Amino acid sequence: MHERSSVLELANSLRAELDRYSPGGKLPSSRALVERYRVSPVTVTRALAQLAAEGLVVTRPGAGAFRAEPRTRTPVVGDTSWQEVALSADTATELVPRAVDASGVLVTLSAPPPGVVEFNGGYLHPALQPERAMAAALARAGRRPGAWGRPPTDGLPELREWFAREIGGTVTAADVLITAGGQSAITTALRALAPPGTHVLVESPTYPGMLAIARAAGLRPVPVPADADGVRPDLLEAAFRATGARVFVGQPLFQNPTGAVLAAERRRDVVRIARAAGAFVIEDDFARRLVHEDAGPLPAPLAAEDPDGVVVHVRSLTKPTSPSLRVGALAARGPVLERLRAIQVVDSFFVARPLQEAALELVGSPAWSRHLRAVSQELRNRRDTMAAALALHLPELALPHIPFGGYQLWLRLPDTLPEPALVAGALRAGVAVAPGRPYFCAEPPAGHIRLSFAGVAGPAEIAEGVRRLRTAVDELTP
Repeated sequence: MHERSSVLELANSLRAELDRYSPGGKLPSSRALVERYRVSPVTVTRALAQLAAEGLVVTRPGAGAFRAEPRTRTPVVGDTSWQEVALSADTATELVPRAVDASGVLVTLSAPPPGVVEFNGGYLHPALQPERAMAAALARAGRRPGAWGRPPTDGLPELREWFAREIGGTVTAADVLITAGGQSAITTALRALAPPGTHVLVESPTYPGMLAIARAAGLRPVPVPADADGVRPDLLEAAFRATGARVFVGQPLFQNPTGAVLAAERRRDVVRIARAAGAFVIEDDFARRLVHEDAGPLPAPLAAEDPDGVVVHVRSLTKPTSPSLRVGALAARGPVLERLRAIQVVDSFFVARPLQEAALELVGSPAWSRHLRAVSQELRNRRDTMAAALALHLPELALPHIPFGGYQLWLRLPDTLPEPALVAGALRAGVAVAPGRPYFCAEPPAGHIRLSFAGVAGPAEIAEGVRRLRTAVDELTP
């Protein structure tokens, strides 16, 4: 059984038995709990820590664990209705009211109920994460001299150098800032490049988290349609001309949600068009380390071929490792780098040094390349398994593009199958899918769903999830 499940089960068992002990009474020793429940000492320690966090148990080093004294303080019930007026008045004078809507992001962050197949996830399943390598890296990092001191605000020089080598071209460590993951980097970039009330051009469809950032900053997202070869340069040029926008945000490699790769003949066009408009391109290179085994050589990042500083590059270690390893990078050239640096310092000061040190330990270890090879092979196998199952059992759901990287398939629904009804019906059938609507900043051309094959345990669970989705479709089909 997975360690996480064991901890939850043991915590539930101990919680149910707490009434056997009087307040202040001592619980059985850790050794006794290990023998009684046949779990590891680590599981016992984590379960007791969970109960301590809930205020049910008090742990005393060298003495053991004790039932906590009951809480006697009655919570004060206040009247927060005044906030409705205050928060509404806050936007009354804004040209573009800020809309803080995290629903599109929470779809991929929220864990579904137990027993539900998780096709809505945005991260690797724990079985695919390099948990042992990360644990070892964190342990080594904690022993480094000065590991708990204040890091340079731009990030550790060695880590900035590593990211610069990853981006390639003429990018150097001096062009790189370390960020708290990709989402934080995009937030900083948009704040630096687009004043509130202005337009920002985005691919259509695109990543909901980026749309949420833009709207929360009071920006106006403008969709630029994309196809199997990425964003269309002719429509991008027209959008710059029509809106006067100074920023375009794109994912040239394994775009989320379509999985498209920006075609070679379009790459220079995109940078050229932005340069002619006096605009920046924010390049979100989130999936480069989620390449599938059969992908072939990858195109270099746009930033690697951009001497004029048009491209602001974003990448992160989070996607190929763990949602909790929130270490990423921003790369830029010219005066914009100082603005990016200033905004990041104001927002967060710096990324925690132990996390940066752990990231350095991880990417510098032999386990890193082994992990990437294993993920590349497994993602290909899972993609093929899901695509084959969909073709066999759900041929009415159109799959226009099978990607060679990333972790998802993007399906177009027939006009007779309403997207909201399918998403709700799928959950009733025991499979969680991501609705397509949040990926569009304007009216979508059709209903869609996104299915992730990275957040499940393996091929058997993929097959079962597709079977449940078939059940949901059948219930909605006359």
